[in-house]
Amino acid sequence: MTEPVDWDAAGNPRSPRFGDMYRNRDDGQAGLAQARGVFLAGCGLPAGWQGRRSFQILETGFGLGLNFLTTWQAWRNDPQRCDRLLFTSVEAFPVSADDLRRGAAPFPELQPLADALAGPWWGLSAPGVHRLSFDGGRVLLTLVVNDAAAALRERLCEADAVFLDGFSPSANPGIWSADVMRGVARNCRPGAAIASYTIARTVLDALAQAGFSAERAPGLPPKRDRLVGRYNPVFQGKPGHSQRGHSHFSSFIDSTEGRRCVVVGAGLAGSSAALSLARRGWAVTVLDRAAEPAAGASGLPAGLAVPHASPDDNALSRLTRAGLRATTQRAQECLQEGSDWAVSGVLERRDAGKTRLPGRLDDGCAVAGPGHLAAARLPADTPAFWHPRAAWLKPAALVRAQLAAPGVTFVGQAAVASLRQQPNGGWALLDAAGAVLAQAPLVVLAGAADTAALLQPLGAALPLNPLRGQVAFGPGGWSGAPATPVNGDGALLPAVPSPDGPFWLAGSTFERDARDAATTDADHAANAERLARLLPALAPQVAERFATAGRWAGVRATLPDRLPAVGFIDAERWPGLAVLAGLGARGLSLAVLCGEVLAAEVAGEPLPVAPKLARMLRAGRCTAAQTALSA
Repeated sequence: MTEPVDWDAAGNPRSPRFGDMYRNRDDGQAGLAQARGVFLAGCGLPAGWQGRRSFQILETGFGLGLNFLTTWQAWRNDPQRCDRLLFTSVEAFPVSADDLRRGAAPFPELQPLADALAGPWWGLSAPGVHRLSFDGGRVLLTLVVNDAAAALRERLCEADAVFLDGFSPSANPGIWSADVMRGVARNCRPGAAIASYTIARTVLDALAQAGFSAERAPGLPPKRDRLVGRYNPVFQGKPGHSQRGHSHFSSFIDSTEGRRCVVVGAGLAGSSAALSLARRGWAVTVLDRAAEPAAGASGLPAGLAVPHASPDDNALSRLTRAGLRATTQRAQECLQEGSDWAVSGVLERRDAGKTRLPGRLDDGCAVAGPGHLAAARLPADTPAFWHPRAAWLKPAALVRAQLAAPGVTFVGQAAVASLRQQPNGGWALLDAAGAVLAQAPLVVLAGAADTAALLQPLGAALPLNPLRGQVAFGPGGWSGAPATPVNGDGALLPAVPSPDGPFWLAGSTFERDARDAATTDADHAANAERLARLLPALAPQVAERFATAGRWAGVRATLPDRLPAVGFIDAERWPGLAVLAGLGARGLSLAVLCGEVLAAEVAGEPLPVAPKLARMLRAGRCTAAQTALSA
C-alpha cells in the first residue's frame, strides 16, 4: 500500500504518520523556493554539474518528489548541463502517483514532469531499489524503499551532492540520526556538497562526526537559517568512507583510454549491454556471426515479459519485477507501442495450491478474479494469477532499435573464435584463422551458450547449459480466444499485430542440453498438447490450426542457479572482460535490466537493483564455483 497523505482545504499536504507538513502552509510557492534556494543553490547547482559527464545526487526523504522535479527541471533548462543526472533518493513510505501529481499542482512549470514521473510510479511500496528512467535514459531516479539507516549501510551511490530532507528532527528524529549521517558519508565522494533546511545542533554534531564540515547560511522565509557544507573526511581510507573500488564500483573505467567496447552477440543481451554502455559515453561495436541482428533466440516472433511470482518473493521474483519495469521503459523509448509491443496484462495459470503471493507486493499482481478467468473461458476455481503490468513484445524489434542507437555499430558475419589478452591492456578478438576482428579495452561476451566456449581457453569455466525452445504461429485469431495473453505450462499470444495482419503464437518447449535449433514434429505436437491443456475451450480448434501453423525454434542458455551472469569475470586476472549471459527463457524480462547492471558496474553508477541482488548476479560467482569443484 502507498503512504496516505492528508490534504487540508487549502491544499496543504500533511503526513498522518509523522504529524508534520510536507511543505509550509501557504500557496505552495515557498516549497518550490526552498527546493531551489536551499537544496539546489545550497549545493552549488546548476554550476556544479556543468561540463560533467554525469552528476550524482543523494536525497534522504523523497516525499512528494518536489526536490527531484525541481532538479530535473533545472537540468533540462541548463544548456551546459551534465550528460547524465543520477538522482538517488531513500524513502521508507512512498506516496501514491495521484499525490505526486497533486503535490506539483501549485507549480505549473513542474506539472509535465510530475505527470511523467507518475506514469511509471507503480510497484514502489515493496522494499528494495527501484529504477525509473527519463529523457531517454539521461535522467535516472533510483528510489530506495527502506528505512534510511538500513538503506545507507549499503553503497548506493557516490554522491556529488546531498539533499538532507525529511520531516523535522522533532517529528522524525531517525532520519537525522548519527547512524544515518554515517550512511550518507558512506555514499559520498570527498568534497561532495551538502544542504538542508535544518540547523539543529544534533544534526550539526552528527554531520561533524561523519566527516562533514557544515555551517549556517541565511535561510528563506519563514526560516532564518539553512545548512550548507562539504564532505571532508580526515581519513579517506577509513572504513565506511567513500573509496572507489569498494562494493560494486569498479576502478576499471579510470584506467581505460578511448572508452571503446566490443560486444560479442547481437541478441537481446548484447544489444541491451551495447545501448546501456553507449548512453554512458562508450563507443560500442557489436560483432555477430550472422549477417543480421537477432538471428538466434532473439528472433522469436513475439514473446512475453512477465514477472515471476513466488510466496517468499525470492531473487528471481524481485529481478523479473525490476526487469519488467526496465523492459517496458526501454520499449517506450525505442519502439512503436501497439505494433512492436504493448502492456496487455497476462493471465498465468498455476498449479493447484500455488497461488500464494508475498504479503507486500504492489505491482498489481493478484490472484485472478472471475472476470479474467471467464474471459479465458476457464472455470471459476482455476488457480491463476493476473499480471496487469505484463507485456508482449517483438524481441527482434527491440534488438534492432537498441543497435541503431547513437554510439553503437553493428558488424555482421564476424564470428569470434577466440580472445587474446593484450600485453599493454585490453583485448583482441580473433576469427577462426587468427585474424584480428576488433580490439578494445572492454569486451562483453553476450553470445548465449557460445560465451562458455570463448572463456574456456582462458581457464574461466562458465557452466552455461543450452536450452532449446520451439513455438508455433499462424495468421488470424482463434474463435473464442481471450483478448490477452495466457501462460503457464505453455503460452498463447492470441493476436500480435503485424503489417500482414494479426498472428497468434503458442509454445514453448524446453529441451535442455540441445544446441540444434532445427524444428521438429515432436515439439510441434507437444506445443499443440500444451495449448489444449492451457485453454481447454480452444482444444477443438487446435488440430486444424496446428496443421498449417509455422514453426520457429531457438537455443537459449541457462546457469544452474537460474540467474544470469552479469559483469566482470575476474577483474584481477582478466581486466576489462565481462559477460552478460544465462538469461534462459526470460530474456525479455531480464536483458535490459542486466545491461543496466553491467553498465552501472563499469561506470561506477548507482545500481538499478539492490546491491544484494546485484551481488547474486556477479559473473564471478559461477567461475569461482567451477574452479573450486575442479580443484
